[in-house]
Amino acid sequence: MSLRFAYATLCGLTLAGLVHVATVLAIPLLSETDALSRARASETLDHPQPVYTVATAANPAPAEAWLPIPDPAVAVGVCAYDLADGPLRVSARTGPLMLTLAAHGRRGAFYAVTDQAAVRGALDLVILTRAQYDEALANDDENEPSRDVRIVAPDRQGFVVVRALAGLPSQRAAANAAVQAVACSIDSQSEEPPAR
Repeated sequence: MSLRFAYATLCGLTLAGLVHVATVLAIPLLSETDALSRARASETLDHPQPVYTVATAANPAPAEAWLPIPDPAVAVGVCAYDLADGPLRVSARTGPLMLTLAAHGRRGAFYAVTDQAAVRGALDLVILTRAQYDEALANDDENEPSRDVRIVAPDRQGFVVVRALAGLPSQRAAANAAVQAVACSIDSQSEEPPAR
């Protein structure tokens, strides 16, 4: 009798464990409000696409502040993109505060960079599909190489998370301003190569 009870208990626990694991793994696929969906909902049709700042102080968060705030000293902004509209250009100017950019697709982050990679105080990322990347390479001028950091995205849709660190409470406003100063825009369609 006790052997049957132990066997039934073991089978029940195994089945419960499998159901639990399957449920946890299915949540991202079944969720209607994943990070990408929320970022796309906060986007307007105007270009450049806005970068939304999450409040960093005890101030009430703005209405679009749906991201969790893991650190009260970090200002966070998001800009969503759809590469069917064209390549996304993210332009940032460095300042006294640390600034990071992280590109995310449906399956998670695929590229991250800090302001330490800036050239002459400017950081320009261009997120493209493989076809857009090949076209950009074909249109490059050999005498004037591009200074853009080109990133091939694994997915057509995604979002870029911008973070600025305010080391001191007096820097919180500057951190919010640094995030808001980042420009996200759709790059114009590739221009015709110059005539020779």
